[in-house]
Amino acid sequence: MTPADAPFEVRKVVTVVFVDIADSTALGERLDPERLRIVMGLYFAAAKDVIERHGGTVEKFIGDAVMAVFGIPTLHEDDALRAVRAANELGPALATLNKKLTERFGVQISIRVGVNTGQVMAEDSIDGHNFVTGDAVNVAARLQQVAAPGAVVLGPQTYSLLRHAVNAEQLDPLELKGKSETVDAYRLVDVKQGAESHIRRGRSALVGRQRQLRQLTQAFEAVTEDGSCQLFTVLGTPGVGKSRLIEEFLASVEGDATVTLGRCLPYGDGITLWPVAQAIRGLAGVAESDFADSAVEVLNQLAVGQSDVLAPGFGDDERDVAGIRSVLGLGTDAPSTDSIPVAIRHLFEHVARKRPLVLVFDDIHSAEPAFLDIIEHLTDWSRAPVLLICMARPDLLDTRPGWGGGKLNAAVVLLEPLNQDQSRELLTNLTQDVVSDETRERILSASEGNPLFVEEMAAMLIEGGSNGNGADEVAIPASLQLLLAARLDQLALPERRAMARASVVGKAFERSAVAALTPIADQDEIPTHLHGLARRDLIRIDPMDEDAYMFRHMLIRDAAYDSLPKQERAELHERFASWLESEVASLASGFEEIVGYHLEQAYLFGAELGSDRPDLAQRASDLLGRAGERARRRRDLAAAASLLLRAGRLRTARDRVKGLLLLGSASCLARSGRFDEMDEVIAAALAISDENDDELVRARADVIAIMTIRSDRLPIEESISQLKR
Repeated sequence: MTPADAPFEVRKVVTVVFVDIADSTALGERLDPERLRIVMGLYFAAAKDVIERHGGTVEKFIGDAVMAVFGIPTLHEDDALRAVRAANELGPALATLNKKLTERFGVQISIRVGVNTGQVMAEDSIDGHNFVTGDAVNVAARLQQVAAPGAVVLGPQTYSLLRHAVNAEQLDPLELKGKSETVDAYRLVDVKQGAESHIRRGRSALVGRQRQLRQLTQAFEAVTEDGSCQLFTVLGTPGVGKSRLIEEFLASVEGDATVTLGRCLPYGDGITLWPVAQAIRGLAGVAESDFADSAVEVLNQLAVGQSDVLAPGFGDDERDVAGIRSVLGLGTDAPSTDSIPVAIRHLFEHVARKRPLVLVFDDIHSAEPAFLDIIEHLTDWSRAPVLLICMARPDLLDTRPGWGGGKLNAAVVLLEPLNQDQSRELLTNLTQDVVSDETRERILSASEGNPLFVEEMAAMLIEGGSNGNGADEVAIPASLQLLLAARLDQLALPERRAMARASVVGKAFERSAVAALTPIADQDEIPTHLHGLARRDLIRIDPMDEDAYMFRHMLIRDAAYDSLPKQERAELHERFASWLESEVASLASGFEEIVGYHLEQAYLFGAELGSDRPDLAQRASDLLGRAGERARRRRDLAAAASLLLRAGRLRTARDRVKGLLLLGSASCLARSGRFDEMDEVIAAALAISDENDDELVRARADVIAIMTIRSDRLPIEESISQLKR
């Protein structure tokens, strides 16, 4: 096995589903063991079918319980929604199974279901064998145990992610075995029809996309004036504003065009033509969920050309009728594969001849190749005023590098993040005066021009009732973390590893640094992997230095770093620190702080996992202490206080230097006016001096305390009196 093929341990946020038979003991008493085995086999098969149909993985069968994981082997941003949909469909699947069990064995079974989302450790390997551990698994099992027969109980993070997509009743806080605190839980009532995994909560006037909006308008003018078909593709990373741009454009042509939409699904059976069927249903005014006889009749009438949205003539060719009926799942005849694209084109042309047609297909990076072929067929052969708008992530160009290329009636635009002024305008529109200037700047810094990130962070502050006083760091919503983690998880394994190793270095990194953290056998492939990541717009190449790179967004770097197990983080930080020391001839230029940081992280992560490495702590402390003294000499008191405090904390309690480093930090805190923090650090230093009977530390602590007496603290006489005690 090559290093690239070896199992890859990762930290992931997944959704775990536990399913168990209610009152299985009584069932076992009623049935002969062989009959019971048949019943259990049918139950397991039914549960497995539902789970896998929604993209989950059945990890194990435990007695009469089924444990499934959504996010293994590959994360998806909608894993929680997939899991809850699967859990909700287990009931109808069981009802069907119970009819068979009643006929064959005279028994019925009932299930309890628990669903929980959280971080786990997973062994992710190319052969599909995975094993997950973590508190999220245990909580899912406990939720299943407290669920009533037939009920689905959701954990707190699952509900938080999906509260817009489900109807659920909050239960009394649960005291679960093994949990020190109560757990919030919710009984699922149903999943809302057509619900998506994420909704954009903010609403603002369109910002920073006026040029692209003009391009769309010009494409529509070409369609209407020339009576031609135009293909307009909008590429962009998640959250950059593709949907918002198209929404604005569609509002501008309302009344002048017939508009219909279709979305490519990332999973499911028979999804190749789903977007076309969805678009045709939209033309007929039939909801996706409407399968009533009246709805079927409306669709049948459209298929044969008897619809007000169609110009006369459609339906004259039986092949067109058969093709459209097949797309809609109405016909039993199977038309030839070649005739279906032609039938689709003829239908849309007849709609467009009645009034210009705007046909929007979203998420075509998830499309099957046959569907992309249909879009290209429409573009090449349509002779009617049709504007085909496609939205996709840049990943589309991996499967179709020449998408739109060479066609005179095709345009592709890439949406870049907003610039700083545009981001500030968007945030002002969303928050007005609700958040402070300091918090506003933190949101702008963290979002780095991604409109969705701006909206979500602003909404989290506003919905959480925060006034944004800047006291804390701006939290990154879980929905955004999952969005980014899912995007990285769909990379090829070697590229994921390259991303993870680069994340240890920081937002900016060099190819040589990634090579230093990569096994020798894999180093030759690093340029290929990094260029692939740049092509996917996950990292950028420095235009002045082709060996230098930067993560496209700090949150992407954080997502890659968060996927690393802590043991591997410790090893990579230590390896990078050693490489830096060997590469930099002198640390006098300020590299002490950087190398010290990586050694500090290596030590702390190792200590968290039970590893005792005093050598790392000593090296880190020495370097951070030197960096702190350098900062103090240049009067950077905030940096000096932090560096000296970190250096001191890495020392053992028996080390006199620990107390002196802490007092150095306290002195900087005092000179910065941060007296409460100073008091805490001095107290820690004095505790060490008492343990070691260290008069020098006591004396220095007394001096710092006397030198920082202010009128709003103790009077000088009382302070000296206290020090003498």
